[in-house]
Amino acid sequence: MSTSTLIAVIAIAAVIVIALAVGLWMAARRRRLRNKFGPEYNRTVEAEGGRMAAERELRAREERHDKLEIKELPAERRDQYAVEWSSVQEHFVDRPEGSVEEADALVSRLMRERGYPTDDYRGRLRDLSVEHGRTLEHYRAAHDVKVRTTDEKTTTEELRGAMVHYRALFDDLLSDQRSR
Repeated sequence: MSTSTLIAVIAIAAVIVIALAVGLWMAARRRRLRNKFGPEYNRTVEAEGGRMAAERELRAREERHDKLEIKELPAERRDQYAVEWSSVQEHFVDRPEGSVEEADALVSRLMRERGYPTDDYRGRLRDLSVEHGRTLEHYRAAHDVKVRTTDEKTTTEELRGAMVHYRALFDDLLSDQRSR
């Protein structure tokens, strides 16, 4: 085998090895994002029109989230929030629409105290998706019902469902499990 043929074979092999390494790296990165964001990964792929754009968006969310000062709550504050949640649930029997509003306000207050910006709904979704991606669908569903309560187009069963959805996010935020 001539030297030039040997060099060509080595160059081709190097290109194949590099391509495989890049492919494996990208697959691992995609798998990490899928695991971290859960159902939010697929939702973002659909919203952004493709994986590459979605993954850029999800990494940007991570970078933004890293700049936030998210903090754990002391046990005493967690207990106080749990008591407040019980009170909100108790009000549901007499005034379901008001309880949904209270639940939304309580979740927003908890988010704010933990360090999440709460200025706008889309921003809350974006920021929560990084550590709470698995409960975002609960938040979306609850928020949808809350928005519709202003038009009085919700049933008691939908309001009850909203409370269950808010509870899922509330528990997730209160738990301080940061290993998502």
